[in-house]
Amino acid sequence: MKLASFTHAGQATYGVVEEDRYQLPPADFLGRHPDLVSVLRADALRELAQAAAASGSAVQASAVRALPVIPNPPKLICVGLNYKTHVAETKRPDSEYPSLFIRFDDTLAAHEDTVLRPAFSERFDWEGELAFVIGKGGRHIPKAQAFEHIAGYACLNDISVRDWQRHTHQFTPGKNFPGTAPFGPYLVTRDEVPDVTRLTLETRVNGNVMQQASIDDLIFDIPVLVEYISRFTPLSPGDVIATGTPGGVGDRREPPLYMKEGDVVEVEITGLGILRNRIGTAA
Repeated sequence: MKLASFTHAGQATYGVVEEDRYQLPPADFLGRHPDLVSVLRADALRELAQAAAASGSAVQASAVRALPVIPNPPKLICVGLNYKTHVAETKRPDSEYPSLFIRFDDTLAAHEDTVLRPAFSERFDWEGELAFVIGKGGRHIPKAQAFEHIAGYACLNDISVRDWQRHTHQFTPGKNFPGTAPFGPYLVTRDEVPDVTRLTLETRVNGNVMQQASIDDLIFDIPVLVEYISRFTPLSPGDVIATGTPGGVGDRREPPLYMKEGDVVEVEITGLGILRNRIGTAA
């Protein structure tokens, strides 16, 4: 099942993606579960599928405006330096533990949104990533049970304002400009992805391939991340974890290459769709 969040007729809602249309759940279901986080908290994905199929209410994709697939995650946790190719290009040493940082909710953007580069920065960089969404919460989750806690997967672009990222050794400023983390276009539920390690991630800028890697190349794989993160913080339904970007970022090219106004950046992961955004400039 593919799920999307979007606005239709001025209202934020969600539905099941079926080719070029979105199947909406009925009003009583939406009344009980106003967003996808609420659906996940209630463990109601199967009920959502049945309700949407029975409702007969559908809207064309052209009639909606996309939202981040999970617009309001309780936590948005990102993993840095999680591909050997990216570690090598940054010239950083290997780490015994995952490198983590936090994004704020207002940094999320949607598929086809224009992402605004701050006018005072020229170092606006792409980072295509696989993100996964927690479906069942928990604490101290063992690796062997990690996938039981995952609702599904989506593309994410962890766009970085590199100069602000490097003001100090902390990543926070450069990773938290509003609307700089496109997330979507939809969430593919775990049952549709029997082996996530077989997926391939590709990032393109103006059609040119900048990053390409197998998810199997992750240094700290998904079970390790779930176990490690859940040791220090309880994971909740709707939490989003972005797993890191492979080598090929613009900042480490020779010469460096950054996104500018008018550029189109795409993140594509096998079976998870193409996340597409145009770059603009903030006033």
